Parts: sequence; structure tokens; C-alpha cells
Amino acid sequence: MRVDPSYSSNLVTALDQSQSNEQQLTAELSSGVSITSLSQNPVASGENVLLLNQIQQDDSFTQSSSLVTSQLQVADSTLGSVVSQLTQAVSLATSANNGTMNSSDVQSVGNQISGILDEVQSLANTSYQGQYIFAGGQTSTLPFTTSTATLPATTTYNGDNDVNYLETPDGQKIQLNVPGSQIFSASGTNSVFAALNNLVADYSGGTVNPSQAVSDTQALGTALNYVSQQRVVVDNSITQLTAASDAVTSQQTQLTTAQTNLMQADVATVSTQLSLSETQQTALEDVISQLDSQSNSLFSKLQ
Repeated sequence: MRVDPSYSSNLVTALDQSQSNEQQLTAELSSGVSITSLSQNPVASGENVLLLNQIQQDDSFTQSSSLVTSQLQVADSTLGSVVSQLTQAVSLATSANNGTMNSSDVQSVGNQISGILDEVQSLANTSYQGQYIFAGGQTSTLPFTTSTATLPATTTYNGDNDVNYLETPDGQKIQLNVPGSQIFSASGTNSVFAALNNLVADYSGGTVNPSQAVSDTQALGTALNYVSQQRVVVDNSITQLTAASDAVTSQQTQLTTAQTNLMQADVATVSTQLSLSETQQTALEDVISQLDSQSNSLFSKLQ
């Protein structure tokens, strides 16, 4: 009868492998993770890396979206206040143009519109978390300043015309700001500050030049409508960001579930495998122990 001379060595190798398997299964059971190293399952490990990268990208977008959505909401609220102020100014100017007011009343209207001008400028200089939201890319620069060295006064825009965008994970670009020059000091009859400054000048002396005052009032009405149009741009951006954020949040949930399913250990299966490994290890240890007790000779074992 021929006997494998490597029998004992093979038993020891099998025992080492069984102990290694037991350690791996114990680690899986305690951690709940089925893959603890790249070599254990290269394909699944690679898929896990891709899933984690996408989850991190989605998380980064979600955080950025939350911040810029808050800024856009501040811009929207601010423009809503501007619309209210301008509506009041149009009403005051219209009443001053009907020819029934005395000089004192006309000057009072001019003073009230001057106060509205100051309030609109303050709103146009609104900041969020230390950055001016209507300064374009020059977020640390006060957007609007007014000089009263001339009559009418002159309001100057100190920002730039940069428009910022946020790109969603699927490549969509969403506008994040509207430069103040586009909202408050657009060319022609769309300039809010030009119209307000002209009306203040129109009523400052207590007398009204009807044709000029009516023209300036109409210009303010046109500027008011233009501001409302720019507010729609902001509202659309908020809507797009909300929709994109909801989609990304849903995708994050799906990716996290997929990543969990990929990496999570099957407790029932692992427990069964661990039990079998422990039984195998015990059996191998018994055989090796018996061989050692009989002078480590396979021939004596066969007697």
C-alpha cells in the first residue's frame, strides 16, 4: 500500500486554511461587511469604489444646492420687497401728477420717493453670509452707491456682470444669480435708479412739469415690470434646484442601498459557513493530535 508522505503536511495546510477562513467569517459576522479587502473580491470592491464616489458627488451637490438655494430665496424675497416699494412709488408719482396737489404736498411726495429710493438701494445692496448677492462676481464689493452732487442724483453700479452656475450630477447648469446691473440699472427705460432719481428731482422744487413727471413715472412703471421679469429668473432657478436636489436625494438613497447590498454580509449564510469551518477545524485538530500521539508515523496509524 502506498501512503502519501506529505499527508501530515497537507493536514497542517488544511488546518491553517480552515483557521484563516474562520477568522475571515468571524470578522464578517462581527462587522456586518462581507468584503474587507480588495483581494477578497476585486470586482465587488471596484463596484463599491464607484458607488462611493457617486454618493460623495451627490452629497457635495446636495450641500452646495442647499447653500445656493438659501441665497436665491433671499434674492427672491428681496426682489419681492423691491417690487412693493416701486409699486408704492408709482402710486405716489401718479397722485402727484394729477395737478391737484399744492407745493407742499408735491415736495412731500418727492421726500417719500426719496425714502423709497434709499430703501431700494439698501435692498439692492443686500448681502447673504457676508457676500453681496446682486454684485455679480464682485461679491465683496458694495453694488450700488448714489452721488447727490448733481440733480437728478446718480446711482452707480460697482459690481460686474458675471453670472454663476451650478452643474447638477447629470450635467444640467442652473443659474445662481442675476447681476444688479441687469435688475436695477439696465439701459433705457428699464433702469430703476434712473427713474427714481428723476422723480425725486421732478418733485423736489414743489412744482411739477407734467410731461416730464409723467414720462418719468411711466419709466418707473416699465422698470418695475422689468424687475418682476428678473425675479422670475430667480424663481425658475429655485424651482430647478429643488427638482434637481430631490432627484439627487432619491439617487443617493438608491446608491446607498446598492452599496449596502453589495458590501453587507449575509448573516445567516456566514453563520452556517462559520459553523462548518469550526467543525472542520476541530476534526483536523483531532486527526493531527492522534498522529502526533503515535510517533508522527502514518504507518503506525495504519497498524
